[in-house]
Formats: sequence, C-alpha cells, structure tokens
Amino acid sequence: MRYAALTVSLGLASVMFAGPALAFQCPTLIKQIDTETSMRFDPAAAEAKAKAAEASELHAQGKHAESVAAAKEGLKALGIQPQ
Repeated sequence: MRYAALTVSLGLASVMFAGPALAFQCPTLIKQIDTETSMRFDPAAAEAKAKAAEASELHAQGKHAESVAAAKEGLKALGIQPQ
C-alpha cells in the first residue's frame, strides 16, 4: 500500500510540473520561427509564420501543449528539426 501511495504521489507531482515546463518552451520555439523567417518570403516561411501566430495565441490562452505542437509544426515546415 505504501508503494502505491508513493507511485501516485510521484505521478501527480510530475504532471503538476510538466505544464509550467511546457509554458517556458512556447516562447522559445516561437522566437526561433520568427528569427528563421525574418528574411524569408517563401511559402514555407509563410506557413511557419502562421503556425507561430497560432502557437502564440494558444500560449496566451494557457494551452501550452497545443502551442508547442503548433510551433514544432512551423519549424518542420521550415525544415528545422525541433528540439
């Protein structure tokens, strides 16, 4: 019983701290897109800029996991492997 309580406690703690970690990743990815597209005017850059705008809006709404996913899609459109 003691091990089950410990497992549940550790699981809840990891979920609680995962959200804030994602919150800090959103702006970094969006900035990376902005930097990469600042002097590009091709269709891939336009798609990436749209994904960055979507990610920024989702970040403002507190939907950090969705924001990170959108930003990573934007980076993939530019041919950049997201970290």
